[in-house]
Amino acid sequence: MLYLRETGPEARPAYSCPMKNLLDPSKTYRLNGRLWLETDEGRFLGIGRLELLEHIAALGSISKAAQAMGMSYKRAWDLVSSMNAQAASPLVSTQTGGSKGGGAVVTEAGQAAIAAFRDVQAHFQAFMAAETRRLEQLP
Repeated sequence: MLYLRETGPEARPAYSCPMKNLLDPSKTYRLNGRLWLETDEGRFLGIGRLELLEHIAALGSISKAAQAMGMSYKRAWDLVSSMNAQAASPLVSTQTGGSKGGGAVVTEAGQAAIAAFRDVQAHFQAFMAAETRRLEQLP
């Protein structure tokens, strides 16, 4: 476990790593993690939900998106329903089947959510890479 400690009022935080002596110097270590956004009701967006939104946008169907991701239609529908319920406005709009068949569209809010989460994900990955470099530099 890494512990954060302040080194001065204007200094960047420095790490004290009591387990550094336990790490095998012949191995390469890196920090890893997953990022998601959640509310009190549960997860709102994460990489899996983001991929589902992207598949829906590309394929125009929750069913086809679920199939492309190897998940059940019910699971995909539950995820879309959860995201729509937690968002200020729906991320996916659906049309029930008929003579032309049904379909799904990622809304403008959904497109904005995709872009915003991709941006946050990029910052998170950069943070993890920077912290890994700092871990490597510990005495």
